[in-house]
Amino acid sequence: QVQLVESGGGLVQPGGSLRLSCAASGFVFRNFRMRWVRQAPGKGLEWVSAISTGGNGINHTDSVRGRFTISRDNAKSMVYLQMNNLKPEDTAEYFCQRGYGNRWLERGQGTQVTVSS
Repeated sequence: QVQLVESGGGLVQPGGSLRLSCAASGFVFRNFRMRWVRQAPGKGLEWVSAISTGGNGINHTDSVRGRFTISRDNAKSMVYLQMNNLKPEDTAEYFCQRGYGNRWLERGQGTQVTVSS
């Protein structure tokens, strides 16, 4: 079965960095687009960063562009989110999600990121 397992979250001070990882299994990873989405307390789901199957197509939402970098390793079935210069407004549960065609499919269970002094 499809599994997406996020890790790497935690508590960090403003201006700090974290690297999130997502381990995928149960499907042919290289055939699927991947993205990171997040949900802050009391708010809806927000997409953060997306990457194409081969890794050469990348997009970030405006609020994280220049601070976050998404990458993937198809040999390891992993997707990453390097987050630098973190801000309190980045506090959220972060999920990785796979996509195929024009649809986004399953998400993982999430990893909590808290940015606070």
